[in-house]
Amino acid sequence: MKQQELIPHLFRSEYQKMVSVLCRLFGIAHMEIAEDIVSETFLAATEIWSTKGIPENPTAWLYTVAKNKTKNYLKRDNLFQQKLSPEIQYHAAKMEEFELDLSAKNIGDSQLAMIFTICNPEISTESQVALALNLLCGFGIQEIADAYLTNKEVVYKRLQRAKEKLKEVNVRIEQPDLTEISKRVDTVLITLYLLFSEGYYSTTQNTTLRRDFCAEAMRLTYLLTAQERTNLPEVNALLSLMCFHVSRFDARANQDGETILYHDQDESLWNKELIDQGKYYLGLSANGNQLTKYHLEAGIAYWHTHKEDTPEKWLQILELYNNLLIIEYSPIVALNRTFALAKAYGKAIAIVEAEKLKLTDNLFIIHCWVICTQILMIQLLCSIIDRHFYSPVQTPTRQLSPNTFGT
Repeated sequence: MKQQELIPHLFRSEYQKMVSVLCRLFGIAHMEIAEDIVSETFLAATEIWSTKGIPENPTAWLYTVAKNKTKNYLKRDNLFQQKLSPEIQYHAAKMEEFELDLSAKNIGDSQLAMIFTICNPEISTESQVALALNLLCGFGIQEIADAYLTNKEVVYKRLQRAKEKLKEVNVRIEQPDLTEISKRVDTVLITLYLLFSEGYYSTTQNTTLRRDFCAEAMRLTYLLTAQERTNLPEVNALLSLMCFHVSRFDARANQDGETILYHDQDESLWNKELIDQGKYYLGLSANGNQLTKYHLEAGIAYWHTHKEDTPEKWLQILELYNNLLIIEYSPIVALNRTFALAKAYGKAIAIVEAEKLKLTDNLFIIHCWVICTQILMIQLLCSIIDRHFYSPVQTPTRQLSPNTFGT
């Protein structure tokens, strides 16, 4: 791999690991110092590798430089040392023996601690997702701005406000105990769910960026499953949902970026390995007696990996939607349910149900409702015309324009 490709790759994979370890070492009040040390490490790599060539083990080189920069910083900044925790002061006093722990175990522990630090109810959900993208996933401000279809200044201010709030409440970056996990896991899963959705449903045409967002959300969710304390049924259900969705990523859009409806997708483009992984994590999610929205959405996504239309498939999907609406009502979920209802019991019944829906003043939802009812009516009308005016052999082919449903 060439340098111009290697450094961005390493930045994406290693930046967040080193930042997590250093943030945990320095504390939330000094997270900018952690970010600066890691950024300087990558700057040194860019300058040195361009003249001396890429080292034999680039990752080990980065870790060594980061360790040395941390040690040098602690040596020269007496004022900072005065504010450090007693443990770090002890290490600082024996600077020659100090060694930044970048072992796989400490990286994993630090990342888990950072996940629960960032997913804090004291800051808005939107800010949690932005911080997760920046600190946990290594995305730059411009990349986040591109995903949100906004400018760098907006993202920068959002990140700064979130960081200041975390400092204000003096959040400790530490391994969560079982009580803390129980209290905060819902917030963590919401953030990871939204992070994944930002990639999967984003309107940006940058397909690579969208894939990276999904991959990072899956990586962080997998990190939770790899830790015994956070390997919970709902975590496995969310990871299962992600696997099923991403398995159809290549089939969801054409070369121009236009959405391809579910029934028009090329099944050969579905990733069978990811589907199998989704089934595996869905099986693990069945442990315990709690049913969450992630279980139900994973179940719906599972049935969508079966392309063939069968009564069992749509009855199962309809039942899952019914339970999902009971747990957490959403106008979009209610609209999606009407399509399952149409498949299970016919379009006429689905139209009646669609017209009963309680809409909000959200223009997007109203727009979706109009499209939903129009599509059902068109399909019902076409089926009536086919039945009365065309023989089975002469039934004309119709293609509806792409929409947000059934993808």
